[in-house]
Amino acid sequence: MRRRQLLANLAVTVAATAGAPVLHSGRPPVNEAALGKILVARLRDAMLGLHHDITVPSGAAPNTDLSRALTDFHTCRYGSLAVRLPRLIHAGHAHSASGGDCALLAQSYLLATRMLIKLDEQQLGWMAADRARQTAEAAGDVLLVAEAARQLAVLARKADWHEQAMSIALTAADHPGLRGGGPDHAAERGLLIQSAAYTAARAGDAAGMRELTGEAAAIAGELGGTVLLRDHGGGFSPTTVQLHLISAENSAGDPSTALAAARAVAPQSLPSTERRARYYTDIAAAYGRWGRRDDCVRALLAAEHHAPEETHARPAVKSLVSGLLVSGRVTTELRGLAARTGVLV
Repeated sequence: MRRRQLLANLAVTVAATAGAPVLHSGRPPVNEAALGKILVARLRDAMLGLHHDITVPSGAAPNTDLSRALTDFHTCRYGSLAVRLPRLIHAGHAHSASGGDCALLAQSYLLATRMLIKLDEQQLGWMAADRARQTAEAAGDVLLVAEAARQLAVLARKADWHEQAMSIALTAADHPGLRGGGPDHAAERGLLIQSAAYTAARAGDAAGMRELTGEAAAIAGELGGTVLLRDHGGGFSPTTVQLHLISAENSAGDPSTALAAARAVAPQSLPSTERRARYYTDIAAAYGRWGRRDDCVRALLAAEHHAPEETHARPAVKSLVSGLLVSGRVTTELRGLAARTGVLV
């Protein structure tokens, strides 16, 4: 029954995404707090080959679909992504099975991995990341192989396999194919080193985290400040390195230093809605660790303003809200946020 309800909600979302009128059936608006579950369910079924009713686009249409899916990611449109990304996975499999390049499938699985990590679905995330790695290697694309390694390193870090996560990221960063390439290759090296820095923070090595962050910042500076590899999870630039430092300092146990790092970032300079939502959510986490409840709620409301679907669906936000509900006074703003994120008061 629950599955049918999710699919019914999705049908409303699809119509809204496509710009089609929704029938006046008395149904409530789409529950954005459930969009993460819908997206995970559809990705799971696509990865298992269970959606037999999906029409696979032909010709150049899959590449157009990929571009639109990446835009959905950058703008945090989970409802649209729940339709487009499973279709892309099917299209990528069909394309590679007919002798086509595996790059489309690799990019589809990389995007799926990023979303599954965001939604704290590690088991499916491992599956998607491994498929991304295999298809990137089959495509012979050095950048995609390196990005697949970065996602595997993130998953290893989330599993508290810090030594393995560090090894995956730094080994990939030292690959000759990245060291001998152009600006995009240098940017991917920066992303991998940045990932290793965050792992050092999670392992309690604040000094190592800052040293690696400095190395990533130096690469970004040498590249002239331009945002490169925007579709690799938001891109690489001096500003995105600083953004990463906020969560790294907080993970290392120093929320005041994390907030000082945040003050060095102008939110409007971040390259996408998704990165701005990450900025405000990271600030909220730092305030929450510091016990500044009102500031934490204000930061969450700012994230919601920029990216409501992401803020309502992400488990990290739900966890923050749940903690606030049980640790002190429940304001009207907090009660409303809890309702919109599907957290029981």
